[in-house]
Amino acid sequence: MKIVCVGAGSMAESMIHGWINKRIMKPEEISVMNRSDQDRLEFLHDEYGVNIVCAEKTELRDADFILLAMKPKDVEVALKGIREKLTGDTVIVSVAAGVSIETIQKHVGDFAVARAMPNTSAQIGKSATGVAWSKFVTKEQQHLLRKLLSSIGGVTVVEEDQLHAVTGIAGSGPAYLYYFAESMVQAGIDNGLSSADAKKLVRQTFDGAAEMLQQEDFGELRKRVTSPNGTTAAGLQALYDNDFKRIVGDCVTSAATRSRELGKEFE
Repeated sequence: MKIVCVGAGSMAESMIHGWINKRIMKPEEISVMNRSDQDRLEFLHDEYGVNIVCAEKTELRDADFILLAMKPKDVEVALKGIREKLTGDTVIVSVAAGVSIETIQKHVGDFAVARAMPNTSAQIGKSATGVAWSKFVTKEQQHLLRKLLSSIGGVTVVEEDQLHAVTGIAGSGPAYLYYFAESMVQAGIDNGLSSADAKKLVRQTFDGAAEMLQQEDFGELRKRVTSPNGTTAAGLQALYDNDFKRIVGDCVTSAATRSRELGKEFE
């Protein structure tokens, strides 16, 4: 299997790292290209052993998958730059937020196109990835794509319109959790802990809670740790009083709305 990554930013690197680390692909089976940042390509080559696409872009003709891993505003230019090199057996997989399968096919024709929304936890094989595909993606190609994405974490197949919600939860979600962790650390410092101790405690708390979430119902876990009139109840009451659920809902909805907006901008 061969993959060409068109775009060489953090998401592409996270996926490359995951594929190689999980031994789903060999470095020599992966090629990378971008518009102008040669230093970035050299870094990925030196760090992971992947190939840099040559000037003639012949690697595109042999690719089983072409990963579009750039900002939404750059998708059109990228597709124009590779269109003449594509072959009918190639699957185009886009991780550009909001850009629809229909928009991509306007530029490349009736190719097999899929959209995936992973997150940067792909780097450690823990991505939460949503994927949708066009009618031109065969059953065999669907199987290979799911295998490829499963190597970097969990995969959920959804309808394309649902990818906006996937973006709001999984694609952007790690940033929300990191911000929550930062806030907990600061609260710990404000209540007398050293920065080092607060970070250690927050990391272990998140790690343990994440493991528990894999095993039991979320609400039941919350109830079990919340004793009436206890410390946890007092802390949760502050969240209730400040309408924490609405804040989280607004957060996810805002990201999903922006995903829809991006799609309309490039239709």
